[in-house]
Amino acid sequence: MDVFQAVADPVRRSMVERLARGEVTAGELADLAAERFGIRQPTASKHLKVLRESGLVTSTVDAQRRVYRLDPGPLDELAGWASRQTSFWTGRLDALERHLETDHDGSTP
Repeated sequence: MDVFQAVADPVRRSMVERLARGEVTAGELADLAAERFGIRQPTASKHLKVLRESGLVTSTVDAQRRVYRLDPGPLDELAGWASRQTSFWTGRLDALERHLETDHDGSTP
């Protein structure tokens, strides 16, 4: 799954936001999802699977717990894409503004 699809869901965004503060167990993430969104553990596990498949999180096993941590690489890619889109559209809108402020003969009002 691609990172855009992974962060499109508010439950997964909430999990990513929590993981940005540090590693956490699957149980703690499931509790967070239950508290904020009213979902059960099996549904939380499905959301964690999506985050793993997108590369946004990694997990390790510690005794009987699965510990998750954020991998910021895919978020850096997402931020780069958003920055390129912002630059492109800012330039286009600036050009449109200049065009609208200029008379057809090239003089300004």
